Amino acid sequence: MKECSQSVNRFVSQCVSDTLNGLRDGLSHFSGPSRAAVIFCLAPESPIYICDPQHLLRGHETKFRSLYLEADHWRLKAPLDPGKSRFAHIQLEKNLQLAGLISFGGRSGSVFYQMWFTEHHPDICSVGPTERWLEHTALRLSHDIANGCDLYTGISGTFLREYATHAIRDQVVDEMNLYLGWDAHIRVYPVLDAILGISKTREEGAWPRGELLFVEPRFLPQMAFLARFRKSEQPRLDNLKHVRKLLLSVEQSDHKLVSDGKAIIGISDGKLPKFSIRASFFGRHGFLKVNQDTLCSFEDGSFKSTTRQAKLIQVEEALLESDLSPSEGNLLFRIIAEIVHNAEEKKFGCTLIIDLNSEPVSISGQALEAPLDLSKENSLELTKSLSKVDGAVHIGADRHLHGFACLLDGRAISGEDRARGARFNSALRFSAEHANIIVVVVSSDRPVSVIQNGVAVNSQCSWDPVDCCIFTPETLENWIAASDA
Repeated sequence: MKECSQSVNRFVSQCVSDTLNGLRDGLSHFSGPSRAAVIFCLAPESPIYICDPQHLLRGHETKFRSLYLEADHWRLKAPLDPGKSRFAHIQLEKNLQLAGLISFGGRSGSVFYQMWFTEHHPDICSVGPTERWLEHTALRLSHDIANGCDLYTGISGTFLREYATHAIRDQVVDEMNLYLGWDAHIRVYPVLDAILGISKTREEGAWPRGELLFVEPRFLPQMAFLARFRKSEQPRLDNLKHVRKLLLSVEQSDHKLVSDGKAIIGISDGKLPKFSIRASFFGRHGFLKVNQDTLCSFEDGSFKSTTRQAKLIQVEEALLESDLSPSEGNLLFRIIAEIVHNAEEKKFGCTLIIDLNSEPVSISGQALEAPLDLSKENSLELTKSLSKVDGAVHIGADRHLHGFACLLDGRAISGEDRARGARFNSALRFSAEHANIIVVVVSSDRPVSVIQNGVAVNSQCSWDPVDCCIFTPETLENWIAASDA
């Protein structure tokens, strides 16, 4: 580092930029389009810098001024000894719990303070894997800065792009250590490899369904087995084809295939031990759980953060801004969410018209002699079935179904997407010509679209992707001052 003193700023910028680009790309594959940013300070007496090329942290200036500029308690912590802990140790700084953000960072002998940020996507199963990702990002930057420019390889960004499975493993291990201590016998990487391998293995053309339960060997005697295989004939976990065949035995039941992480032990009645890792297969996708908590989903041979259910935040916000009372809006939102999630689960496309006018608009379609009260369970179940019929279901602010198989017409507008089907573009045209209308379009192979006034509001993006390049960090003080100007 001393030999490179004239170029240290360039070197630090290179390290931060490579790390940030790799982190952003990796998280975008794991959670959907994601931004990343970092706030860091190299030494206790150094300025505190920020690198936020896509404006992820805008809106939090007041909080950062309070945390970092008006208070100095974060500077008062003794720095780690750069000689003893330069490479091998990092003291963690936990999530700051800022609205809409996930954050994690640390302190080390080479970087006095760093805090990494990314978006908290609304459809994320758990923040744990993303926190582990940010934790490792802080470790990589510390190592790169400690190595200095002569030994810098630039590999951190590449490694962080492919960190999804490692982040899942790190979170599982943290949970396992919390419940079992440090002497657990289950090796997590083989378990994760088996889950992804089985998820891609078809049997007679069918994708896997059912549950596979991984249990710490010491808890096996406490398990209630319906059938237990002879030790000499227990199928190995890495024999994916055999395990896939056995999974047929627990399809469409509460039973579970049980493994100790090395082999398939038998079939249990479904009761969970003190600690377990569970893979639930639902055809081409599935979910990974630790005990009762869903950690992530998996599909096409990779792990994802998504719950695979639309959160419908834009619908909820529109209802809050409407003339409906909060309780009325909440009841209507629950009805809409049930219909949408039913279509997602059963993989068919449908369209919902949420009509917030005091007198529902007239729409061509299958009219009803009397509207159906969707607060009644049997009417709601019928509406879920009617949503399969070509055309849209028409739901009023009164929480009644006013029609189904409705045809949405309208004049052509700018912003139509020829890559999308007639259902989506018809909804754009219809909503552009009718006030107080929300249209929810569920596609069998795409995310849910929420449309108002001729615009798909949940696909609007307030930031632009940036090309991989070297960013120049600026002082946090100047960054905040620019927002005040």
